[in-house]
Amino acid sequence: MRRIFNIRIAWIAIVLTCLESGSFKGAAFAQRDALASWNAGPAKQAITAFVAAVTKQGSADVVPPAERIATFDHDGTLWAEQSMYFQIMFAMDRVRALAPKHPDWKTKQPFKAVLDGDLKALAALGETGFLKIMPLTHWIVTARHPRFNRLYTELVYQPMLELLSFLRANSFKIFIVSGGGVEFMRVFTERVYGIPPEQLVGSSGVVKFQLLPDGKPVLLKTAQIEFVDDGPGKPAGISRFISRRPVFAFGNSDGDQQMLEWTAAGTGARFMGLVHHTDAEREWAYDRKSAIGRLDKALNEAKAKNWIVVDMRNDWKRIFPFEP
Repeated sequence: MRRIFNIRIAWIAIVLTCLESGSFKGAAFAQRDALASWNAGPAKQAITAFVAAVTKQGSADVVPPAERIATFDHDGTLWAEQSMYFQIMFAMDRVRALAPKHPDWKTKQPFKAVLDGDLKALAALGETGFLKIMPLTHWIVTARHPRFNRLYTELVYQPMLELLSFLRANSFKIFIVSGGGVEFMRVFTERVYGIPPEQLVGSSGVVKFQLLPDGKPVLLKTAQIEFVDDGPGKPAGISRFISRRPVFAFGNSDGDQQMLEWTAAGTGARFMGLVHHTDAEREWAYDRKSAIGRLDKALNEAKAKNWIVVDMRNDWKRIFPFEP
């Protein structure tokens, strides 16, 4: 019978047992420092208690290292996503730069919407419109966010970087499972998060193999969409590319709801977490009515099922690495 992880009872029992026996090891022993940018509270306690429970030999909740799979959404979970998904901002910059070589874009959607600065028209085209832009643009890592004047790759969340390190120190294998383009993320995720490209699951377009006249093989990207890794696509992507159900999953929006539901449906101890953007001063405050990263149905389910909801304003001492 599946056991539901009661975080408060487990926390008291595990901490007292481990302190008495001295059986905490590695990062689990140094948990007070491992998550230094997290304020003390239920969210931090839930994380450290869960990791202790699934890694302590002899624990009823122990999970073998091979099965310690953790999945994280990317936009809004590991880095910022306002005022527009960063990949789309990059793509729009590239469309404008390449437009002189493509005069037909002036009348062809979704490029016309980009060139006209018509964000409403672009949004109305939905994911299909956005994904048509992706294969025809390439990515840079020198652009700066207009609000912070920082590289986009600097707008990663310090508490989540610490969490990734904490999990790795406890033999978790970490995957990014994102609606963003997988080729876009491969440019920087290993450098920024320490997550190699083979541990990314993302949206993708069709790629075709072709031999050039000189016999050299190449892969050609097309404008055709192959897979959208969002909403119900996330559990499908996890099954297809990871082949193991996660025991630990973190998201921030309704697009992550099914990934967390899939994680929760497994047997044994499970951790489901959501980042709730509540800090308008240091970052942004948004949830149910936001066009970007809407958190509505997933928030209701989290409250009903006692998933962990991280309140950014109250649970995080620092948000970005560059903060003092």
